[in-house]
Amino acid sequence: MIAEIQCLPSPPGTDGQPYAHVERAIAEIQRSGLRYEVGALGTTVEGAPDAVWPLLRRVHEACVRSGADSAVTIIKVAQGADQQQTPGMDDLVSKFRGA
Repeated sequence: MIAEIQCLPSPPGTDGQPYAHVERAIAEIQRSGLRYEVGALGTTVEGAPDAVWPLLRRVHEACVRSGADSAVTIIKVAQGADQQQTPGMDDLVSKFRGA
């Protein structure tokens, strides 16, 4: 399964750290041990559904726990009927990556 998550906390951070709440969400992903790629507008995560689904919730909640007044989270999920049918991150983007 792959998922892309974009957290939009309000505010995104503090005066001293303008993206502190977003960074807290990314830290949750980093701690998961799952394969991930941070992008400019979201982070893609790859792994077993039983690992990815709870992580998505933890990432969203990390924004609020970090001090944001509120958070809106946008999630896209791709999952085949079995793990073998689900394309991975490399399958979807490798031909577009630079050398």
